[in-house]
Amino acid sequence: MYQVVTMYGDNEPWWFFEDWQEDIEENRTFDSLEDAERYYIKQWQELSSTYEYINTKVNYLAAFWNNGDERWCEECDEDLQQYKGLALLKDLQAVTFESGDDFHERHNDCAKPKCCKSSLV
Repeated sequence: MYQVVTMYGDNEPWWFFEDWQEDIEENRTFDSLEDAERYYIKQWQELSSTYEYINTKVNYLAAFWNNGDERWCEECDEDLQQYKGLALLKDLQAVTFESGDDFHERHNDCAKPKCCKSSLV
C-alpha cells in the first residue's frame, strides 16, 4: 500500500523522528504507485502555490513553510519554524526510488530555520 500524507509540525518530513506520525493531518491510501503519485503531484502543486518556501527531496518528500509561522518551544526556549510536510510513502516508510524530473531536489535560497535540538537526541 502507498500513502500520501500531509503533516504539520516542527520538522521536515524526511526526519522521521520517533513521534513523526503525531504530526499527520491527512493520510490517503492508494493501491498503486501511479495513483499515489498523481495525488502527491496535485498536493505538491497546491502547497507550492500557497507557501513562500519549499524544500523538496528526490524521493517524494517535501517541506513547505512561511516565515513567521512559528511556535514557542518551552524545552528549547525559542521559537521553532512550523512546516507543512508532504510525503509519498510505502507502508508508512520513505520510498527508495526517485521522483520524476519535476520533483528532484529543489529549495528556495534562504537561511535554514531553527529546529528543536531535543528532537535530534
